[in-house]
Amino acid sequence: MNPPVPAFARRELVKATACALALAMPALARSQGMARVAWVSASPASDGTLFLDELRNGLRDLGHVEGRNLVLDAYWGDYGPELLNKRILEAIASKPQVIVAQGPSVLALRLLNLPVPIVFGFSGDPVEAGLVQSLARPGGNLTGISYLQLELVGKRLQLLKAVLPDVRRVAVISFPRHAGDLSERRACEAAAMKLGLTLEMFEAQTTSDTLAALATIEQSQNRAVMIFPEQSVIAMRERIAAWSIRSRIPTVSGWAQFAEAGNLMSFGPNLHATSFRLASFVDRILKGAKPAELPVEQPVRVERVVNARTAKALGIGIPSAVLVQADKVIE
Repeated sequence: MNPPVPAFARRELVKATACALALAMPALARSQGMARVAWVSASPASDGTLFLDELRNGLRDLGHVEGRNLVLDAYWGDYGPELLNKRILEAIASKPQVIVAQGPSVLALRLLNLPVPIVFGFSGDPVEAGLVQSLARPGGNLTGISYLQLELVGKRLQLLKAVLPDVRRVAVISFPRHAGDLSERRACEAAAMKLGLTLEMFEAQTTSDTLAALATIEQSQNRAVMIFPEQSVIAMRERIAAWSIRSRIPTVSGWAQFAEAGNLMSFGPNLHATSFRLASFVDRILKGAKPAELPVEQPVRVERVVNARTAKALGIGIPSAVLVQADKVIE
């Protein structure tokens, strides 16, 4: 879920950072025994506070308590590059010992080659994105958790088929700019073949592309939509839900926020548990470990979320077997 950083934004960010680094980087040592950690997210606080709270809880469990031995600063974007770049500069100026980055902020920070260790939560393939050399041996100054789990692509189609047994055609919206998109498409096509589904692929580079794809799908023979999980999808989740209800075409994607916003279903990593797990990376780095030596992990907890209220609005009966297996049912 990681839109590219536009060229003009990259230039301005790197230019401004050269000045900020001169002030911010000399003092990475702890001040008066207080570790300083910066949380940087491209999303607004309204979308990410719960995940920050999970990181905070994880750090507390590991003995890092705000006000006692930890300062945890949060820097929020608005799903756009301009404010995100400003927040990144503010985060750097705070002289953190570790930066925890989410989504597009990871890509923006990578461009700066900072000496500060960066722990990421990244929805794409971190190797393909150039964040690490390999999952087992990151080899640089970044490590963390990749949310990309290709086996879940097929399981989302299976979930659609379980809820819509008569469905034959499914539209898929993918994001070529997203590291790992090609792998997701291949996994999707392989799963569709086994399920006897015909796919129509739509590529989206921008929000306008996604809206145009939905408009085309509404006039097509596709009776369901699977959208690959990506930052822009979360930003648009309520608009997509409104389209789904209006067009009476169910949608499925990867993160709970998608279904919670009014879309039919989601199946993907539990981002609360993942944010909690990021604390272990921060803890080890604060204790002297190098990011290059900490293997990138994948989430160990996944969750199915079914929006029964949306199903009713769409005239869809959710099989009891699906409801029983769901981790959360929205009534």
